[in-house]
Amino acid sequence: MERPVSNSINSTFSYRYLKFYCIFLFTILSVSTLSAQKKELDSGKKYTINSIKVSGAQTFNEQTVIAFTGLKIGDRIYIPGEKLSAITKKLWEQNLFSDIAFYVTNIEGENADLELYIVELPKLSEVKIEGIRKGKQKELIKDNNLKPGIKITKNLITTTKNYIVNKYKDDGFLNTNVVISTTPKLDSTGTEVAKNMTISIDKGNRVKVSPITFNGNKELTDAKLRNAMKKVKRKNYLRFWKKSKFSASGFEEDKASIITKYKSNGFRDARITSDTLIARSDKTVALTLNIEEGKKYYFGDIGFIGNSVYTDSQLRQLLGIKKGETYNGVLLQERIADVTDPEAEDLTNLYQNNGYLFSSINPVEVAVRQDTIDFEIRIKEGKMAYFDHVTVVGNDKTNDHVIYRELRTRPGQKYSKRNVVRTIRELGQLGFFDAEQLSPNFKNVDPNNGTLDMEYSVVEKGASQIELQGGYGGGGFVGTLGLSFNNFSLRNLFNGEAYKPLPMGDGQKLAVRAQASSYYQTYSLSLTEPWLGGKKPIQLSTSFSHTIQYQYNFNSREVDKDQRFLITGGSVGIAKRLKWPDDYFTLSQAVSFQHYNLKNYNTNLFTFGNGYSNNLAYTFGISRNNTATNPIYPMRGSDFKFTAKLTLPYSAFNGVDYKDFASERDEKELIANDASQTSTARVNAANRVSEIDQERFKWLEYYKIKFSGAWYTKLIDKLVLKTSTEFGFLGAYNNDRGIPPFERFFVGGDGLGSYSLDGREVIQLRGYPNQSLSTVDGDNIYNKFSLEVRYPVTLKQLASIYVLAFAEGGSSYDGFRNYNPFSVQRSAGAGLRIFMPAFGLLGIDFGYGFDPVLGGSQKNGWETHFIIGQQF
Repeated sequence: MERPVSNSINSTFSYRYLKFYCIFLFTILSVSTLSAQKKELDSGKKYTINSIKVSGAQTFNEQTVIAFTGLKIGDRIYIPGEKLSAITKKLWEQNLFSDIAFYVTNIEGENADLELYIVELPKLSEVKIEGIRKGKQKELIKDNNLKPGIKITKNLITTTKNYIVNKYKDDGFLNTNVVISTTPKLDSTGTEVAKNMTISIDKGNRVKVSPITFNGNKELTDAKLRNAMKKVKRKNYLRFWKKSKFSASGFEEDKASIITKYKSNGFRDARITSDTLIARSDKTVALTLNIEEGKKYYFGDIGFIGNSVYTDSQLRQLLGIKKGETYNGVLLQERIADVTDPEAEDLTNLYQNNGYLFSSINPVEVAVRQDTIDFEIRIKEGKMAYFDHVTVVGNDKTNDHVIYRELRTRPGQKYSKRNVVRTIRELGQLGFFDAEQLSPNFKNVDPNNGTLDMEYSVVEKGASQIELQGGYGGGGFVGTLGLSFNNFSLRNLFNGEAYKPLPMGDGQKLAVRAQASSYYQTYSLSLTEPWLGGKKPIQLSTSFSHTIQYQYNFNSREVDKDQRFLITGGSVGIAKRLKWPDDYFTLSQAVSFQHYNLKNYNTNLFTFGNGYSNNLAYTFGISRNNTATNPIYPMRGSDFKFTAKLTLPYSAFNGVDYKDFASERDEKELIANDASQTSTARVNAANRVSEIDQERFKWLEYYKIKFSGAWYTKLIDKLVLKTSTEFGFLGAYNNDRGIPPFERFFVGGDGLGSYSLDGREVIQLRGYPNQSLSTVDGDNIYNKFSLEVRYPVTLKQLASIYVLAFAEGGSSYDGFRNYNPFSVQRSAGAGLRIFMPAFGLLGIDFGYGFDPVLGGSQKNGWETHFIIGQQF
């Protein structure tokens, strides 16, 4: 660059910044002579700065730029020299300019006037992406940080283009073409103030793979090798769950998987000698892999060196590999350290769970005898490690004591990987934190002293939920208002300063709910304290509910408030975490009471329209839940529950002969239903039936047994299979007294509870209308079996979303004489679940019923179910 200077030396220094490196080139463009005075710039001489000015295309304040350079009038510097070179480099490193140069505009003796010439990089105004749908556009803009105001550099354009090309290539679009252009954005005066960017994307066709050919494989078939390839699949119209596509990264992973497959079958030396990719057209490519299998090996002697804590026999038993077995390098590595399962029963975890954090275990081949390989398992046990400090960071709502009481690692305890993993699981199960962002951070690890600090990082999420909904159901409008505070603080209830907007942080759960329609109203309140007394994990639960239900004519839609059914009840429960058989078990006990008051309320279910029933029951339960870690989307573990709900056997001590009652009731019921009898006789007989039933059910007498089990198995990545089963039985102590009209099972539909609070159990079975697989009055036995495959769309804090496919079967039965666990109604379908912290669980299922509903003759077909607030 040259600039004319009158009676002065024109001297320029210029640097160029290439790609990611701060590389600059200092060049003296010219040293010319003074016009009249014949003065020359002496490069080995210091000059005093007489003045400094900033010129060029830039929007920065001149004094700000000068201050950034650190130059001041009166400074003595070499021109040219290291000072100006360093300043130029510093300016280039800001990535704000496209040109930077220093000029000497005048020299008088030892005084020099400096001019800094800078050209500012253009700013980005708007980004327009062509060729892809809108949702993908936002993703690309975010991934490449194309925000308004960012400087447009050659590096930005190059990296953005490469990112998009590689992204679509990795998704199988090998011929993707991307063109990025910029256009000026002018203000009202016609001056350029920024640039707009246009990104044109032509993905082309997704390239499919056909065929995949293997050469040299004799021991493993082509089919087995193709099955080992998880990322690159050949074209197959019958396979809909995995698209055929080619990506370089996926192909590299699959080549490693093929070698792993060989190693797991004894072929230690197997290798892929070459691979060829041939483009057959714009839509298809062919793959050829040449394989050298080598010979098959077997395990020989396996010895242990360096172990003092555990004997060879103990280690060999856990290793589980015997001499003479087919060599399996994958299995050997898993038995030493299974990286896919943090709780695996392997040698590394054996040491890690017993304090030996600094231990290392390495298998070494010590001899190869023909087809037999001898190994030494070399162990460095290291020093036993102890926790020094244990801290938690990130909790700005939940109080420290709520978190610390769940920690399984304490200062002074010996290190245990199992306890660290368990702590993460317990924190995730609280529901107060984002389970996907929980992490244990190792700090100040000191192998010499055998100490470490453990820091648990948590991210708070919304723990309270609101249920506000209205809809048309059950013949009328239904409105619901519910509030659930899952991290409530009861002790701060009267502390005004704690209301933000409510007192929170102590881990208690308070739930208030009201539901109303034209013919019923329900109110409920519950409070749960998970650590009664704050010392031990003993949970105290209390609840209260009240319902007013009126007689409703579904045909005329008229409500008769003179006929009503009042239900008032409450319960108190205690649940304690056990230590045996292990501390995943919980023992629970509860006492509940419901008072049913009928006033002129005559239905098929109740033979006495005026009267009451009392339901005093004791519930005993034992459960085991070791699902991990996210309670919304568990990926492994199981959840078992067994409960027994029992009333007192009143018939054993109240002196009533229910056999005579039963005989008299049968006799009167025949008369009441006999059309040949006079109306007076029939009415008197019906009234006597009501009197007998009122006496029978004044205090309900029954026992109710329930069992449920669910297993979660991770299949691939985050694809999870949930297998579950349920069983329930309602029985009577005295068959003459019979089973009460309450507490029965109703199968079918979405599983949401009905408006009645008469103790009924509503069992979900998708693909059928609600409660359509049970008799009108309900049944006393049911069973259900279910398979459900789940895959998450996102597990972010704001919303957890997963899709599912299911197949299930179940039914209810009236007594054991009709019970057949294999006679079930079957269904299958798919669905979606969305969990938002503020609103709880929402979902929709589309289920197909393969069998008729009760009393039907044709298969039920498709049903749509909306899921609100149900269990995960």
